Amino acid sequence: MAENLLIGAISTGTLATGTLATGTEATPPSEHGGGFPPFQKETFGSQLLWLAIFFVALYLIASKLALPRVGSIIADRRKRISSDLDEAARIKDAADAAIARYEKALADARARAQAIAAKTRDEVNAEAEARRRAVEASLQAKLNAAEQAIAATQTAAMANVQGIAQEAAIAIVARLTGKAPSQAAAAAAVKAVMER
Repeated sequence: MAENLLIGAISTGTLATGTLATGTEATPPSEHGGGFPPFQKETFGSQLLWLAIFFVALYLIASKLALPRVGSIIADRRKRISSDLDEAARIKDAADAAIARYEKALADARARAQAIAAKTRDEVNAEAEARRRAVEASLQAKLNAAEQAIAATQTAAMANVQGIAQEAAIAIVARLTGKAPSQAAAAAAVKAVMER
């Protein structure tokens, strides 16, 4: 309880003896009760005046100090963004040019490769054609020689066949008739049969 009295005396600024203990005066209870000061109509005019003064002061401070700084920051940022965009466009153009050079070099390399492949293919085809012709010529020569040998053999065989046929015809006629025909007659008869 004594504690509460001490707190009450300190809050009112007096001690139990009625003397002032601190250097501040206590507000009498009769002055407390007029309501919330900003809503009191007696102080409304002065509040509007001070509001206007502070608004103008804040506006001047903002317009003279803060806004130019913010404006310069925004302008610097715009310049930086613009220069970054210009740099990006320049780099993009350089990249596009490099890509175009690369694609042109690639197309040239493909064209050279196709030309080399076509040239090599033509050379190989020409070489193969030359070899084929040489082989065909060799085979044709061998074929001609073989045909000549066959013809010579056939001619020799036919000559032998004629001679054998004449001798056989003479022997057959002589055995059947008992009389041998002449060589000329046997040759004519064999020749007539072979020509059929």
